[in-house]
Amino acid sequence: MAADSAAPPPVSQAEAEEASAFRHAPVPADATAAYGDHQDQLVDFFRPRPPRGRDAHPAPLVALLHGGAWRAPYDRTHVSPLAAYLAGHGYAVASVEYRKGAAADDGAAAGRWPDTFDDVAAAVDALPALAVEALGADLVDPRRVVLTGHSAGGQLALWAAARHVLPPESRWHRTSAPPLRGVVALAPIADFTSAMRMRVCSDAVIELLGGPDHLTARLPQTDPAALLPTGIPVTIVHGTTDIDVPPQVSHAFARAAAAAGEEVVTAWLPATGHFPLIDPSAPAVSVVADEIAQLAW
Repeated sequence: MAADSAAPPPVSQAEAEEASAFRHAPVPADATAAYGDHQDQLVDFFRPRPPRGRDAHPAPLVALLHGGAWRAPYDRTHVSPLAAYLAGHGYAVASVEYRKGAAADDGAAAGRWPDTFDDVAAAVDALPALAVEALGADLVDPRRVVLTGHSAGGQLALWAAARHVLPPESRWHRTSAPPLRGVVALAPIADFTSAMRMRVCSDAVIELLGGPDHLTARLPQTDPAALLPTGIPVTIVHGTTDIDVPPQVSHAFARAAAAAGEEVVTAWLPATGHFPLIDPSAPAVSVVADEIAQLAW
């Protein structure tokens, strides 16, 4: 679809969208499993509840990575309503927690190097077996995995799908592409160069990588736009009036992918900001579910 060229909305609209997304009560998981010893190395599992008329068992597994600028105040709780929504559409859902920036007197830093990336790599590798153990082989098909993530979680989903592109000496290198149906990235911080230029999430990318002195060494290992081509299908869903992660960031990733010989599917949602993509009461989530279905079934 063509991107809408509308100007960003008034702050009041963005605030209303955020408030709507966060007003939902947390939804308890059906099961929780650990993929490591740290208290944040956990995955919440939600059983598929297929719509009437569809036999979705065993169901595809959707791995959900939450956003929050890789900062400590945000965890998987705020996307539990989205996880439950996707489970209600016939998917087994794995909502992944990971280590984030440590809290401090003046807030929280973005990310914890290299722990954030260690955790996502370990979790994604462990998910198929953990899902079968937690939910049962009759409910989840570990051969049909779609990664999805919002904002910073979208970056992590794209990165996790690209680990086979990393140099062999990287601690996160995979010898082969991960067995994924694809990635659906929701308003992702997908291009670090443009995100840093626009100071997305108060310079969160620079904090994630440990500060300006580490950018040269760490950007090539972590920037999804630098880890192309991957050979894995990617869909980006992005609101055209997003003021938290402006759509220009996703445009830059799509251009980088095209230059590398890959076509990214893009769904630009007019007059939509950052948070409706994870808000079960917003029309945008039906687009998210539809795009996941294109890859999962």
